[in-house]
Amino acid sequence: MDESTTLLITIGSLLLVGLLADFLGRETRLPRVTMLLLLGVAAGPSVFDIVPDQRDEWFPVLTNVALVMIGFLLGGQFTGPELRAHGRAVFTIALVESAVTASLVVTVLALFGVDLAVALLLGGIAAATAPAATAAVVQARGAPSPFARTLLGVVALDDVWGLVFFSAAAAAAAVIAGDGGSTAHVLDAVQEIGGGALLGLVLALPMAALTGRIRPGEPTREEAFGVVLLCAGLAEWLDVSALLAAVVLGVVVANLARHHERPFREIEDIEWPFLVLFFVLSGASLETGALGAGGAVVVGYVLLRVIGKLGGAWLGGSLARAPAPTRRWLGFALLPQAGVALGLALDASERFPALADNILPVVIVATVGFEVVGTLFTQLALSRADPSTAEPRAER
Repeated sequence: MDESTTLLITIGSLLLVGLLADFLGRETRLPRVTMLLLLGVAAGPSVFDIVPDQRDEWFPVLTNVALVMIGFLLGGQFTGPELRAHGRAVFTIALVESAVTASLVVTVLALFGVDLAVALLLGGIAAATAPAATAAVVQARGAPSPFARTLLGVVALDDVWGLVFFSAAAAAAAVIAGDGGSTAHVLDAVQEIGGGALLGLVLALPMAALTGRIRPGEPTREEAFGVVLLCAGLAEWLDVSALLAAVVLGVVVANLARHHERPFREIEDIEWPFLVLFFVLSGASLETGALGAGGAVVVGYVLLRVIGKLGGAWLGGSLARAPAPTRRWLGFALLPQAGVALGLALDASERFPALADNILPVVIVATVGFEVVGTLFTQLALSRADPSTAEPRAER
């Protein structure tokens, strides 16, 4: 069977798996994301091994497109009224909980004897969350509540701060490891973060002026999908953060494109098939054989990240004077961790080959747990914090 035939059969089968996940989710009350990941693990090499080996070639492309779609839609949430209503809380919470999580992981792991360079890199990775999984859980619940909108804003900024903290950690780790090229790591960080923001801005200005004008009213599907692919491709080519570029693109277009209600509403109609493929292949890429690796470091990393997210979200919410439900439940909703964390772990392994065996197994194992179980906590947090499903008195 040639590669194109394999590709078509696999994509068709995986999309039908998405229907099965919907059915199982309704029957078991589990989030669709969790079901898709579990089905992917079952289809992967660790269980039935029925997903072709070419998944390693498709997965990076799907990841890039899926994250750009999610990033664009998340950025579109930051309109003027939304920023005035939730902007201060979102920025404060995202910064505080990311910093608390990264600092806690680094400090405690180092105190317990983990190599400082490894602790720094794991701390930077720990700040990242899972925008695709979180957005999918929120979307499944229908119209987002104020809590859900705050959550989506925090998740959008989380990975930006994650990139910042990881880049700083990589530069520090290079110094500790005696790598004379530590300046190059700093320049790489500036390029990835600054270049991603600049790319989003460069794409957004003409798009904001043109979108919806090619055909009066809402943007066309071709227009929306073209922008997504262009952003994903250019970010890959320029080696900058695709997620950050997409968030900036969404923010600018949402605030400058005044001639229609919401930019690229069509993306919401076409994103789910890509997310189905992304989540199933994410599950299929997780090697359950790594579950025994890492030992105490894995346990420490998981526990410290949970404590950091819960405590950091509460502290950030308190500083921002967020409502009690937000302070109490937001940290639980931030537990999922997926593609961005794995990407950072792979990046760390390439930059520091000698440390790869101390980083990759830890992040892989944590990702399995956080992505499968974390989405359950996101769903729980949404149901408990949503004012439409919880009595205000219960949150005092």
